[in-house]
Amino acid sequence: MALPGRRGAPVDWLIVGLGNPGAEYAGTPHSIGFAVAERLNDRWGLRQPKARYRGLLTEGRTGPGGPRVAVLMPQTYMNEAGRSVGPARGDLRVELDRLIVLHDEIDLPFGDIRVRFGGGLAGHNGLKSLKAALGSADFHRVRIGVGRPPTTDPDRVAAYVLGRFREPRAEVEELIDRAADAAERVVSDGTDPRPEPPAGAVAGGS
Repeated sequence: MALPGRRGAPVDWLIVGLGNPGAEYAGTPHSIGFAVAERLNDRWGLRQPKARYRGLLTEGRTGPGGPRVAVLMPQTYMNEAGRSVGPARGDLRVELDRLIVLHDEIDLPFGDIRVRFGGGLAGHNGLKSLKAALGSADFHRVRIGVGRPPTTDPDRVAAYVLGRFREPRAEVEELIDRAADAAERVVSDGTDPRPEPPAGAVAGGS
């Protein structure tokens, strides 16, 4: 369900990196959405994250005169990410077509990146939670290929995505960079950035 009043919303885009909180999950395929979100924060020079909406939130502009963005890393576990994203989307008054989700995709080979709008959830627990909280899966996704082990055993698949990358660190860093590039293209191709209000003006309005 789209929310009215995009012109009066605090941000133009809400970008969500999916992952699991905690040092034990850092640098794992399942948390690559966090790594891409952090890369975007660095590129855009956004301020330090604040604890909001059961997550870590940064806000700012992508550059001088650029669109206003909020980057959220839910600190719930993956299967409850909607408990963070739902309230954030409501407070920030972001329409679904201005939501970008960065997530791992085991059905894509390592290194593949696909951008899509809406579509199926492919069994991804984070996406399932978002759809339940938002009432729809009609949002942008940057699907980051991490590959899958040669098995369908759920325990072995879970161990694969929650373990360390098998690929060299340089290749993982390149993948993070290219996924950040893809997210930036969605923002630059799909927004009509609003100018900063004049000094003393009241933000918002009709």
